[in-house]
Amino acid sequence: MVEELVAAGVTLASAGVVYVLAAARVVKQYERGVVFRLGRLREEVRGPGFTMIVPFVDRLQKVNMQVVTMPVPAQEGITRDNVTVRVDAVVYFKVTGPAEAVVRVEDYRFAVAQMAQTSLRSIIGKSELDDLLSSREKLNQGLELMIDSPAVEWGVTIDRVEIKDVSLPETMKRSMARQAEADRERRARVINADAELQASKKLAEAAQQMADTPAALQLRLLQTVTAVAAEKNSTLVLPFPVELLRFLEKAQQGPAPAAPQQVDRQPVQEQLPPPAPRQD
Repeated sequence: MVEELVAAGVTLASAGVVYVLAAARVVKQYERGVVFRLGRLREEVRGPGFTMIVPFVDRLQKVNMQVVTMPVPAQEGITRDNVTVRVDAVVYFKVTGPAEAVVRVEDYRFAVAQMAQTSLRSIIGKSELDDLLSSREKLNQGLELMIDSPAVEWGVTIDRVEIKDVSLPETMKRSMARQAEADRERRARVINADAELQASKKLAEAAQQMADTPAALQLRLLQTVTAVAAEKNSTLVLPFPVELLRFLEKAQQGPAPAAPQQVDRQPVQEQLPPPAPRQD
């Protein structure tokens, strides 16, 4: 009798151990457990730690709550200004509703990936090339809203969307390079012209000042001669005033000849003697 009781106790203990092993579950810190009892969703979501379920009746499905980094394959499209580009992006999202992520969509990762690809193509078609290259923050926000709108119903929240790279055709790259070079040359010419204008104004002021003070022109001439003579040159260029040359030229020609006096000339008829009277 005692042996039978001991055997029954051992059997019950073994069954209890098997039951506990079959019912015991461990949910990690970054996971949440969704329980289905006979196919029906239980409202209670199991938190991290040790938990128990009813074996062969309940089914525990774990959902990862970490932020998922999903690269979006490069999508080729035509922009609004008829330029063919290839754009790739990356999406950061996480599950905020474990029950919705399991029940409302079959595979939330695949659904988010497909939605990101279609939204990226839509953004390419609505944007111009300059917006893709310079206004990425605005496009990222628009892309995030387009993906987040249907993802909220799946229990998924989009944290951030970033456009990684924009690939352009080689012909477009060369055209943009020529455009940038022409723009830089235009700015260089404008800056050079502005510098010439400022220099001309300063030179005009300096010329006016030297005209008012002739000694300043002589001092500037001496400074120029000194600066040229400081170099090891065999030729010295000395500026010479043109006014001085004109003065020397006039001095060599001597005084101007006097103007000839005007002689009163009478008509030829008045100088001849009067004709003699005719005798018939």
